[in-house]
Amino acid sequence: MELYIVLGVVVVLAAIIIAMYNAFIILRNKVEEAYATMDVYLKKRYDLIPNLVETVKGYAAHETETFDKVIAARNKAQGDKSIEERERDENALTGTLKSLFALAESYPDLKADGGFVQLQTELETVEGDIAQSRKYYNAVVKAFNTKVEVFPSSIIALIMKFNKYQYFMAEETEREAVKVEF
Repeated sequence: MELYIVLGVVVVLAAIIIAMYNAFIILRNKVEEAYATMDVYLKKRYDLIPNLVETVKGYAAHETETFDKVIAARNKAQGDKSIEERERDENALTGTLKSLFALAESYPDLKADGGFVQLQTELETVEGDIAQSRKYYNAVVKAFNTKVEVFPSSIIALIMKFNKYQYFMAEETEREAVKVEF
C-alpha cells in the first residue's frame, strides 16, 4: 500500500514538472513568435525608407546629411542581432525618421506630392503595426518572465536554464514631453 502512495506522489510530481516545463516551452515559443512578428513589420519599414528618402531627395537635394543619417540608421538597425542592439538602433532610426519628416515640412510641394503622401501614410501604418507588435512582444515577455520568477516554476526555470527575456523599451528621449512652440 505504501508503495502505491509513493508511486502516486512520484507520478503526480512528474506530471506537475512536465506541465511546468511544457508551459515554459509554450511561452518561449510565443516570445519568439512575437519577436518574429515585430521583425516582419520592421523589415517592411526598412523597405519603405529608401523609397521615402528618394522621394524627399527630389525636392531637397541639398539636405544630404539628413538622408545619409536616415539610411545609415536603417542599415545599422537591419544588421543588429541582440534585442538590446535592436532596441537601441530602432529607437535611433525612429529619431532620424522624425528629422526626415521635419525636413519634409519645409517643402510644401513635397507635402502635396501624391507619392510622398502615400509613402508617409504607409510608413505611419507600419509604425502603428510595429507599436502593436512591440506591445504584444512585451506582454508575452512579461508572462514568460513572471513564470521564471514565481514559485514553484522558478525551480524548473533554474534547473532547465530558462532565463528572463528583455523588454523592448523606448529611449529616454522618447519619454520626454513634446515641446510645442508657436
